[in-house]
Amino acid sequence: MKLKFETQKITYKDSFTLYSGREIQSCEVAFETYGQLNKEKSNGILICHALTGDQFCSGINPLTKKKGWWDILIGPGKIIDTNIFFVICSNVLGGCMGSTGPSTVDPKTGKQYGLNFPVITISDMVKLQVKLINSLGIKKLFAVIGGSMGGMQTLEWASRFEKKVNAVIPIASSYRHSAQNIAFHEIGRQAIMADTNWKSGNYYGSKQKPKRGLAVARMIAHITYLSESALQRKFGRNLQNSKNFSFNFITDFQIESYLKYQGSSFVERFDSNSYLYITKAMDYFDLSFRKGGLTNAFKNNDLSFCFFSFTSDWLFPTSETKTIIKSLNTSNAKVSFVEVKSDKGHDAFLLDEPEFHEILGGFIEGQIIKQGI
Repeated sequence: MKLKFETQKITYKDSFTLYSGREIQSCEVAFETYGQLNKEKSNGILICHALTGDQFCSGINPLTKKKGWWDILIGPGKIIDTNIFFVICSNVLGGCMGSTGPSTVDPKTGKQYGLNFPVITISDMVKLQVKLINSLGIKKLFAVIGGSMGGMQTLEWASRFEKKVNAVIPIASSYRHSAQNIAFHEIGRQAIMADTNWKSGNYYGSKQKPKRGLAVARMIAHITYLSESALQRKFGRNLQNSKNFSFNFITDFQIESYLKYQGSSFVERFDSNSYLYITKAMDYFDLSFRKGGLTNAFKNNDLSFCFFSFTSDWLFPTSETKTIIKSLNTSNAKVSFVEVKSDKGHDAFLLDEPEFHEILGGFIEGQIIKQGI
């Protein structure tokens, strides 16, 4: 898979050691920046993207020609105001939008890695982000912000690199993946691997890509991003093109058509192997497993936290966030928490949610005063 677009890149020629102990030679990070870094280099905000996101969080995505996935929040005069902040967003390690991943050419073989790419973790993604921030000359970030898998990255920052950031804002996320979430991911991975065009991950030189498997994986995942009430409100049992059932296996219902569109559009911008690696990284993430438990993960932490959850999010329910907060409270951490009432499900963090935006803006304004930006 070779996607054509322009983005900023930095290549690190030194060996990059992963959490697993394996190494990557010549690791590359693709990223975008918005706004200007001030003289003190104190106004940097790192935005961490979710599973299917990328570095184009604002403006126009050069590949899809659509607005960036968080353009509603990031830009001049917006909640994350690029007239004030220097915003950085990088494609995660293992991704397919320019950062080193399974579709990257292995310098040792001259061929794309495929499944020879080592399995990665959220910790490895953040480690590469730290190298990027250091390369930009930023000693301490104003904040790290992210939703879903991006929220996992913010918590990794808080746990391992707390001295390099002032505030952490995890949104619709958790300290670990539940058994249910792992199960959904595994079904998606199996759908990809069952596609005859997957060829054990060695499909890069072929004209036939495992698009059907990836499309099914996307359709399965997309259902988890929505709530039952949102699906019912938007689609119900409405038929697509007729007043009567077709009595065959064409697309009868509007929800069927919607999911097929989500699947078919996704395969044009994402790599199947990247989907395998990134979902596995999410499944491996568990802060309670490290540092002697969840409480110790944030011990002696002086960060300012602001957590958001959404009432209809069953993928990362509020109970997950409350578990983290209880651990932080035992460490006397500075924690704010808001459960936003919404029927839009997990995807609410990407959508127009006035309460969420207002409270996020208020927290950022408070940090501007506190940090003296």
